[in-house]
Amino acid sequence: MSFQLSQVTSYNTALEQASRYMEDNDLWFGHGTDNAWDESVSLLLWSAALPIDTDADILKATLEPEVQERFVAAINRRVEERIPAAYITQEAWFYGLPFYVNKDVLIPRSPIAELIAHGFQPWVKVEPTNILDLCCGSGCIGIAAALEIPRAQVVLADLSAAALVVAKNNIERHDCSGRVTITQGNLFESLNGQVFDLILCNPPYVDAEELASMPEEYRHEPSMGLGSGEDGLDLTRKILEQAPAFLSENGVLVLEVGNSWRNLDDAYPEYSFLWLDFENGGEGVCVLTREELLQL
Repeated sequence: MSFQLSQVTSYNTALEQASRYMEDNDLWFGHGTDNAWDESVSLLLWSAALPIDTDADILKATLEPEVQERFVAAINRRVEERIPAAYITQEAWFYGLPFYVNKDVLIPRSPIAELIAHGFQPWVKVEPTNILDLCCGSGCIGIAAALEIPRAQVVLADLSAAALVVAKNNIERHDCSGRVTITQGNLFESLNGQVFDLILCNPPYVDAEELASMPEEYRHEPSMGLGSGEDGLDLTRKILEQAPAFLSENGVLVLEVGNSWRNLDDAYPEYSFLWLDFENGGEGVCVLTREELLQL
């Protein structure tokens, strides 16, 4: 049975009913929210064209008929299609900022946001002036880094032309076109020998077994942004091999491989990767200097 609301209801009642309905339908939450209530809130605010910081007093207000209609449709789409809420609203939050997203890019959820907020300290000794966001997708990581480090020039690189259209939209949205540029190519191939003080990379890293068992919500994301071979490291191996040529003498690579971090440890048994801990959750992010990369 499809989701419905009574004809006259408050914002709060609508949220209670919607979140209960989503919980009853065993949805997967992992694309920016981790529970039905928060996801209901995001869909209701979008339905009402209200900002995320709307005063909580709105909960007592009566839901307008047109808002109710839009909200009901959004909840039904979320449940029936198992489509992540961010693809319905076409907005996801990263580093405390809104980013435009569509099905051409993964929904931002990288713990690298926490590193950006801390200026990459203590891993980066000197403030970087040239930054590369490799496999950039929506561009959220590179754009956030540009906003955190105002003097840095940032390049967003991706194989997907469609993803770079999204990234360009986000560059314009955050008014940083003077410092952030895009380039299309397979990993480093379009960078023409450029050298960077900092490379940020969240490549496809899901192994074949995990990819086959992922919840249906992930089927809406571009497959080229998720899977990377049997052990999830097909692209990672190439990145580790090629990155030194694109790093300055004291350059640093920040690499995210998620759940495949154990596979990476097994693939390089003679090397001890530095896996970072995050206050807000997340795993599988390591930091390597150019010198360390040359030792792999």
